[in-house]
Amino acid sequence: MTLGGGQAPSPERGDAEETAARPKFTSRAAVLALVVCAIALTLAYPIREYIAEHRQMAQLEAENAQLGVQLRKLKAQQRALASPDYIEQQARDQLHMCFPTQTCYVVLTPARTHGKASGPSSPWYSVLWKSVGEADKAQGR
Repeated sequence: MTLGGGQAPSPERGDAEETAARPKFTSRAAVLALVVCAIALTLAYPIREYIAEHRQMAQLEAENAQLGVQLRKLKAQQRALASPDYIEQQARDQLHMCFPTQTCYVVLTPARTHGKASGPSSPWYSVLWKSVGEADKAQGR
């Protein structure tokens, strides 16, 4: 007996009734879920920005590497253009210039059309022999 006048529930029976009457989600669980969702939503935007900035940094590093390669090529070209020998060679090759004491020649080659050689199909000596034969026939009339 208890002081209140009623009987105390038995330990076996009280546990079963207590779990059946208790709801699955308590107000504490709902508040905890709400706090976790609020934290997740609060952190979503900064994390997205963080990832976007890292992606942009990787792109800028790749662009910087390409510019470094281009810079090295331009510096090599600058060193070459500072050399008088290179300037003379470029003047000869591209501008067809030569020194006053030199005699320069420019060899022009005829353009070939799709791999076909322009010119007679038979050798020069056969053309010569044919012309001699035609001249002999013309005199023998």
